[in-house]
Amino acid sequence: MIKQLSSLLGPGRWKLLVAVAVMTGATVAAGQQPPAAPAGQAPQQPSDVELVITAGGGSVPHYAVPDFIALNPEAADLAKSLAQVLWDDLAYEREFDMIPRDIYASIPAARTPDQIPFDSWRELNVDGVVFATVQKTGKDVKVQVRLYNARSRRQVFGSEYSGTDQFPRNFAHNAADDIHKQQRNLRGVARTKLAFISDRERQRVRGTGQQNRESKEVWIADYDGANQRRITLTNELNAGPSWSPDGRAVAYSSWRKVPTGGGIDIYISRIFQGILDNPTKGQSESNMQPVFSPDGTRIAFASNRTDNNNEIYVMNVDGSGLRRLTNHPAADVVPTWSPNGASLAFVSDRTGTPQIYTMSSVDGTGLQKITSESYADRPTWSISNEIAFAARTGPGYDIKVYDNGTGETRQLTFGEGSNESPAYSSNGRHIAFMSTRKGGSQIFTMTRDGRDVRQVTTTGNNVTPAWSN
Repeated sequence: MIKQLSSLLGPGRWKLLVAVAVMTGATVAAGQQPPAAPAGQAPQQPSDVELVITAGGGSVPHYAVPDFIALNPEAADLAKSLAQVLWDDLAYEREFDMIPRDIYASIPAARTPDQIPFDSWRELNVDGVVFATVQKTGKDVKVQVRLYNARSRRQVFGSEYSGTDQFPRNFAHNAADDIHKQQRNLRGVARTKLAFISDRERQRVRGTGQQNRESKEVWIADYDGANQRRITLTNELNAGPSWSPDGRAVAYSSWRKVPTGGGIDIYISRIFQGILDNPTKGQSESNMQPVFSPDGTRIAFASNRTDNNNEIYVMNVDGSGLRRLTNHPAADVVPTWSPNGASLAFVSDRTGTPQIYTMSSVDGTGLQKITSESYADRPTWSISNEIAFAARTGPGYDIKVYDNGTGETRQLTFGEGSNESPAYSSNGRHIAFMSTRKGGSQIFTMTRDGRDVRQVTTTGNNVTPAWSN
């Protein structure tokens, strides 16, 4: 079975061409045909069971990712780094038991697939072993990744990736997500990115009376914190980023009009096109906390455009089709969409303290209060129909999760600093959040059950993460 994929990923519009050949038996390469079936007998197609690597006793399969093979001297450093990135990406989802790379020294290196020492790998209890090559010519890179069942010695996955060396880690990210999809039917997060707000450059806000405040810009990074880069340069206060579903635009609130008498307003940075949109085109009112709908056609946001009181509105991405969904003297803010786009969760203090509510995204009906905390804020809705939020648990906040199916709430963090602004990954298995547990405000990730906490940022103060699809 051969699948071909062509897509544009990452700044610079570098092109990734993927040819995936998944077979039991020999590799299928350009110009090479699989062995012919005996005369009079139809070719046998490998079953899905044969393609999936398993371990004895139903345990998690053990994977090894040795250094990639550099096909020319220019690819030597890249071969080692890509192997480590792929290992890390595969380990992140906890679907495989990754054999530590520092114990591979005893395994003879293989320059070609037929040299793979399967007996030696089996002595380390390896079930799946990766064999990969890298070739670099100028700025052009070609990576071939193959996965072998160490028990049967058969190739179960093969893929070729090509592009420029501008963002080389993406070759490993794509391979990891493809392996997760083919082996576990899982949508991995290796290709996803985080957006967040940072003050790390310590620039002063422009404008009269603002010189004592530091600007806060929108930054993005790979899911694991690598390749951190700024996408705004306003010397203003920016807040609350939200990714478009296609991962090519970020909406956020900005104070850039305030020095000239305007209010907070909503902007969309189309980061691969270099285009900046201002769909709300606010004047004196404030429009803030934009969030894209799951289909990317609408944006929900909070605005005080009526009676100077914050309410929840929905508009088309271009600013047309404006609809007001809430109408209450209390403040209604921080909307988030349900996975199917039919509902919104938001924060309101209409019962005296901020709590999380849900309602229809069409007309605001079906209002339901789902939390009873001393203070609840920043809801985020996952694909698994859970709503994570920040709840005051003393002097600070902790992350809790409300299950829409059972109506139960569980707590994920327990007072290690203040933990706020949760954001689900696209597969619902991870949560990014801000925490002060290491001093200052930094971005961390954890699994949806609160385990495997990892720090993503270290420089400056970083808040309100958003996770791309």
